[in-house]
Amino acid sequence: MYYLKDPQSGGAVTFDEFVIRHLPAVLRFAAVLTGDRMSSEDIVQEVLIRAHSRWSRISVLDRPEFYVRKMVVNEFRSARRRSRRLVPAGSATDVDDRIVPDHSIGYADRAVLLADIAKLPAQQRAVVVLRYYEGLADTEIADMLNLAPGTVRGYASRALAALRIESVTEAGPQARAAGSERTAHENRR
Repeated sequence: MYYLKDPQSGGAVTFDEFVIRHLPAVLRFAAVLTGDRMSSEDIVQEVLIRAHSRWSRISVLDRPEFYVRKMVVNEFRSARRRSRRLVPAGSATDVDDRIVPDHSIGYADRAVLLADIAKLPAQQRAVVVLRYYEGLADTEIADMLNLAPGTVRGYASRALAALRIESVTEAGPQARAAGSERTAHENRR
């Protein structure tokens, strides 16, 4: 089992040590989840304030960073309910500063994908980010979001279908024609 322990003292990591070690990753996770750097910083700040007051209970968990990420997802979902479906607008560099600005087609595709992900409903977006950005298994996502693994797969399926529709719509008539030809070919099989 994985324990977040301080190798020097042998005990649980302090809150300050946890923040130093995990803050950049938590901020990146929240930025991809929210689609907006400012919102992600607000959410992480709120979560860390609550986590600090509960650190004596959180620090004894097997994976406190997992619990903090769950808190981020819950805060994101609560903020989305409060904001009544505001679609954040931002650029790819606002979301993830690990990438170097680039004028290649791949970078443009990333920006479009992040914008499309920002349009998904909160639950679907959370599942997509946890599955593809964080690399979590369906069972871990289900635990984090308090859902059944089948529900996680359903949200992922609907999100991917929405992303496919969005990408075909944005690509224009040529892509739609190619997509309908591919669909017709698949229907003939």
